Amino acid sequence: MEQKNKFKKVSACLSNPIWDNLIHRENPIYSRTDDIRTDFARDYTRILHSNGYRRLKTKTQVFFATKNDHICTRIEHVNHVASVSTTIAKHLGLNEELVSAIALGHDIGHAPFGHHGETVIREIIKKEIPDSVFWHEKNSLFFLDKIETLADSNGHEQNMNLTYAVRDGIISHCGEVNENSIFPRQEYIDLEQIQKPNQFQPYTWEGCVVKIADKIAYLGRDIEDAMFFKILNYGNYKELRTILQRHLPDSKIREINNGILIHGFIIDLLKNSSPEKGIQLSPAYLGLMNDIKSFNYSVIYKYWRIESFKDYATVVINTIFKTLIRYFEYQDFKARILLSKENFPILARYFNDWLIKYSNMDLERKEKLKFKNATIYDINNRESYVKCCLDFISGMTDNFALKVYQEIISF
Repeated sequence: MEQKNKFKKVSACLSNPIWDNLIHRENPIYSRTDDIRTDFARDYTRILHSNGYRRLKTKTQVFFATKNDHICTRIEHVNHVASVSTTIAKHLGLNEELVSAIALGHDIGHAPFGHHGETVIREIIKKEIPDSVFWHEKNSLFFLDKIETLADSNGHEQNMNLTYAVRDGIISHCGEVNENSIFPRQEYIDLEQIQKPNQFQPYTWEGCVVKIADKIAYLGRDIEDAMFFKILNYGNYKELRTILQRHLPDSKIREINNGILIHGFIIDLLKNSSPEKGIQLSPAYLGLMNDIKSFNYSVIYKYWRIESFKDYATVVINTIFKTLIRYFEYQDFKARILLSKENFPILARYFNDWLIKYSNMDLERKEKLKFKNATIYDINNRESYVKCCLDFISGMTDNFALKVYQEIISF
């Protein structure tokens, strides 16, 4: 094994010249005299205790609204990324607590029905608010900045106020790994001004590790689920073995599974990465990653049953949005939502709670409930209300979206 701690001098630590930037919070959070956690450890537990993290257990990774407990969902994926990231960080001498926090929060903003749900919401926004955009990495940052809250020592619900380094790693985890090594950027920028995926590399080496760990974590796991559902045939297994032999002809590996792939990618990355060369894989393992990814896209992600469910998911999201947007037409907005509880008790209850917490619909009620988080929606402005509806939908799990849809279409 290559020398350990090669990145220790450039890690996110107190001696790093940009340390104050890394631990900066938009607003201070309460502290305890006997707290033993670091800033990044506090961020990890804040994300861990959030509703957004809990909802990941029934959000799509690949297979929509799965009812099988052994199939990977989004919550398993983020924990795989955390495991891969911390293993790499520990050997390289990087900050394990920082990569853990980034990994845990990096997919908080995924919509129901995975990347397809993201596409549907993006299309609605493009039609309703042409100058606005939606992509899950930015939505993850938005949810952790503006939506997710935790109660302080006085019982007041406050925004998360995570550190800059964690927030940066979350919005910057997007983009594919290509032939170029990953190096952190030098600029300390306003993260809310990032306009598109992969516009900037992460600000820290730890963020770079999470970015590549995100790709390492899902390749073999998706193959295992496809095997479980008997999606792969003999020809597919033969193709996988051919891919393996093409890139690793001297390898003694005879099967491809998640554990074997993760181990191989991690060891290769540790051998080939350095502060001078960047976080990188060897050409053989980079080629293997790209070919397995192409295999997964063509054989698994385009599988006819998955494609068929996309049509259903499109209808579900559009129906919920059309139902919510109708409220804007009524003069007595608040009364109309309360009245709708007769027909849509689940949707009306949760949307009403959402509006109280995040909009200007009932600020007196918000104060009574000890919601000290930012008010971000103006229900008297149509564009703001559209954004309010779509953000509400984007936070739904697959199962909740389906439950609401059935409520809407049932008489």
